[in-house]
Amino acid sequence: MNPPGLSAHHAAARDRALAGAHLVLGGIALNGFLALVKFGSGIAGHSYALIADGTESLLDVLSSFLVWTGFRVAARPPDAGHPFGHGRAEPLAALGVAFFIFVAAGFVAWHAGHLIVTPHQGPHWLTLPLLCGIIATKVWFAHRMGRAGNRAGSLALGIEAWHHGADAITSAAAFVGIAIAVAGGRGWESADDWAALFACVVVVFNGIAMLKKALGEMMDTAVPAVVENEIRAIAGAVPGVRAVEKCRVRRSGLDNLVDIHVCVDGELSVRAGHMIAHRVKNTLLSSPLQITDVSVHVEPAIPGDGNGREPAAPDHPAC
Repeated sequence: MNPPGLSAHHAAARDRALAGAHLVLGGIALNGFLALVKFGSGIAGHSYALIADGTESLLDVLSSFLVWTGFRVAARPPDAGHPFGHGRAEPLAALGVAFFIFVAAGFVAWHAGHLIVTPHQGPHWLTLPLLCGIIATKVWFAHRMGRAGNRAGSLALGIEAWHHGADAITSAAAFVGIAIAVAGGRGWESADDWAALFACVVVVFNGIAMLKKALGEMMDTAVPAVVENEIRAIAGAVPGVRAVEKCRVRRSGLDNLVDIHVCVDGELSVRAGHMIAHRVKNTLLSSPLQITDVSVHVEPAIPGDGNGREPAAPDHPAC
């Protein structure tokens, strides 16, 4: 049951945000469990790579909680203070996750570098089958969350999926390092520390890419051309629309906000042109493109003009 006054498209936006929050909550539980497993196994098996991996999982819990909070805020409908909704909470959460990725990588790299120059006991081989299970679990959950992010068009879910993927990378690097240390024996104890250091480099480079995406959404980077073209096609198919002159689309979290100029018969009455504009708006809002706000501007076109254009006034060009 939708709250009174909540439109269908805003209700759909709320449901997408709550579904994302539910999935992130599952990730929090998974990371908490894996952190305990990694810490226990790392201490018992003398593997710093596993202990560092467990530390990253704890940071993952904090960053995932930030994403969960972002989705809960994004689920709120528009109000007087936020007439376009609260969707920007989602990319803000993504920025927070990117920050946690860098913190985790820096922490693990610093300690790995310290252990490389400090003599210590080598890891136990029993940590290897455990890591196989951890890697498989992380890859599965990252894939699941990535697909959900693609379906919802969610940047935060996409970055969170990469965060789980980064955890799988560090675990895979730990597996390689521990395997080398076990096979090499005495003198190869720091192999898993070098592996942790290498994984940090990979994580940082991919974290930079995720950060750029989050910043791009905050700066109103244009949506992909395929999305704009689909919006143009939907609006252009509305009866009474001669052509679509301008179409600007910006992303606000899980939603698209559209500003569109349509050309109509220049001799129509104001009322008739206004009705066409409403049909365009309602058609776009009911489309599956996650649009929650549409601003339609009507431009006049001369009937019978092959180019759909009329002489333009200096301060207000027509179609």
